[in-house]
Amino acid sequence: MAHALIAGCGDVGTRAGLLLAEAGWQVTGLRRAGVLPAPMQVHHADLTNPASLTGLASDIDLLLYLPTPASRDAAGYRAIFVDGLANLLAALPRRPLRLVFVSSTAVYGEHHGAWADEDTPTRPLGFNGEILLQAERALAACGVPAVIARLAGIYGPGREWMLERVRQGATCRPDAWTNRIHVGDAARLLVHVSQLAQPAPCYLGVDDLPAVECEVMEWLAQRMGVDPPQHGPGAASMALGNKRLSNARLRATGFTFQYPDFRCGYAGLTPPATSGD
Repeated sequence: MAHALIAGCGDVGTRAGLLLAEAGWQVTGLRRAGVLPAPMQVHHADLTNPASLTGLASDIDLLLYLPTPASRDAAGYRAIFVDGLANLLAALPRRPLRLVFVSSTAVYGEHHGAWADEDTPTRPLGFNGEILLQAERALAACGVPAVIARLAGIYGPGREWMLERVRQGATCRPDAWTNRIHVGDAARLLVHVSQLAQPAPCYLGVDDLPAVECEVMEWLAQRMGVDPPQHGPGAASMALGNKRLSNARLRATGFTFQYPDFRCGYAGLTPPATSGD
């Protein structure tokens, strides 16, 4: 039985682990504390503390790396994405046959609404993109066949930041493109690329429909029965730039989305408003 190690078993990691288990894999989730749903097994360790990385299995075939930094600053990102990955690879008794590293579309820069894909030059606008790009480049020297999955903004159950902005009457930008992926599709994507016989080095994890921020928020407001947002500075440009991201390379592998656009994804989170007669 093939064995997968998931380093970082939050929501996406746990979903991916359960999908792998359903496909017949033995799955171990590495996390600092807590339990995982059966049949996943848990291994407690801290990726930023090499001394804690003991007793790891010697038969890991697949490593999914998607931890969460302890702090949302440069030090936290570097500790988990650069140093943490190096710590884990050094601690494994043997190198896995494949490594899937979850990065972010924050590695791209400002494109003023133009299209971008995996071959577009990376020019991060913030420390998070810069450090993730450093980690991506370090993978080339790790000696493990690696696939990078650059995910856009993840949304879904428990990730309702946009809904909260609409409820609070936040402004939106009518000229800012946004990109996203539903949490369920993010997990399916990671499992999909981990199974490809000859994967590309990098895939963009975005749905089929980039959308202007106001288009998304106005649709949500109408569905929720609240006042539409006013146009203003919005929040779409925070360290991400203004761009439309293409998933053509991922689509070409045969991957299909359960939630191909924001309307499909948010429909289950926003029951339509009803009038009280």
